[in-house]
Amino acid sequence: MEKYDVAVIGAGAGGLNVSFTALKMGKKVLLIEKNKPGGECTWTGCIPSKALIHIADEINTAKKYAEIKIDSEAILKKVRELRATAHQAESVESLEEAGLNYLNGTAKFVDKNTLDVDGNKIRAEKIFVCTGTSAAVPDIQGLDKISYLTNENIFSLNRFPASMIVLGAGAIGVELSQAMNRLGVKVTLVEMADSILFREEKDLALKLEGILAQEGVEIMTSAKAMEVGKDAEGVHLVVAQNGATKVITAEKILIATGRTPNLAGFGLDKIGVKYSKKWIEVDEYLETAAEGVYAAGDIVGPYLFSHMGGVQGRLAVKNAFGAENEKVDYSNAAWCTFTHPEFARTGLTETQARERYADKIKVYSYDYKDIDRAVVEEKTEGLFKLICDEDGYVVGASILGERACEVLCELQVVKTFKLKFSELGKVIHPYPSYSETLFNMTMQD
Repeated sequence: MEKYDVAVIGAGAGGLNVSFTALKMGKKVLLIEKNKPGGECTWTGCIPSKALIHIADEINTAKKYAEIKIDSEAILKKVRELRATAHQAESVESLEEAGLNYLNGTAKFVDKNTLDVDGNKIRAEKIFVCTGTSAAVPDIQGLDKISYLTNENIFSLNRFPASMIVLGAGAIGVELSQAMNRLGVKVTLVEMADSILFREEKDLALKLEGILAQEGVEIMTSAKAMEVGKDAEGVHLVVAQNGATKVITAEKILIATGRTPNLAGFGLDKIGVKYSKKWIEVDEYLETAAEGVYAAGDIVGPYLFSHMGGVQGRLAVKNAFGAENEKVDYSNAAWCTFTHPEFARTGLTETQARERYADKIKVYSYDYKDIDRAVVEEKTEGLFKLICDEDGYVVGASILGERACEVLCELQVVKTFKLKFSELGKVIHPYPSYSETLFNMTMQD
């Protein structure tokens, strides 16, 4: 029986960060993955989607100056090539060269210190579950009888469909709707909530909704999917909206209605790991109910982002070996939806801030139309919204606009290290830039 200090199930963002952190601590590490290392982000999420979005952005810009013939077969091939290039840092050869032991196979718990990987017994002092999530498939009549797309198979297509229904207007649905529309696909985006990205700052989400609609995406909000079917004409989706029933038809349907945890088949019940329909339950140190067994990444939530999986993975292994014994802190979580323009967020929305602080907040706003850099680049569609408490500390920010994700990072430093927002007024910001807007906002006091 092979013995290790650390065994990790799953080679996505959480598992890779556990593995490399443990390696730096001098531990003997075994990384186990039933597919390819890299996880959902590399193969079916962040990497291929951002590659597709980037190509779509370039084509959309080029359309201003010339007629563009779109070769969807070549585009999808390019996306897969870029994905393969990005994967090289996580290839088996790279992992083993770095000092990790890698095993391809399906792991099951024998006890809390022992795994069975396709008949091979593995023993480890600490075991980490980083099995991630898969596309959630809603219970819609007829869906189980047709072939549908998710983020897990859309990048394997040989060509784009002529038309597509996208069910779900979260980050995945919105990003792919805009990209596919820009690449010549007739897109209908269907969302049960009353706006796209319903968890985000409402006025900014509605502004983005208007931008997508102007580009040609047909958007149906407050629309519930009732039934789906398929015939020679394509896929038919029956939706209920405003008391009426409508039928939408397209060549394909993409399901983007959330994620479901990968829990089955690992023997979690056998060792007493507790979990729900959403995720594995862990304490503040990322340890499960089974002593010595930890979990990190999408499988534990609450934020399903690669960078958050990385934070959890690094912290979990340090806690497991007593190096830090630090509680996981989500108060400075941040994320970005990579539409064009980008939609970046940290902390509270204005509504949430008013619920917590009543009227003891200050809301700063700045329109991209007033940013010189945005004017000369013709990227004036956007809005900053920043919320501070009565003492001037940042409690939330949402940015819809060009380079929003990068600009948010400066706010993240201020927020994380508990600096007053006014301190940015002392920092020299080059002109013309998008980040100088933060300096200008400090002048609003």
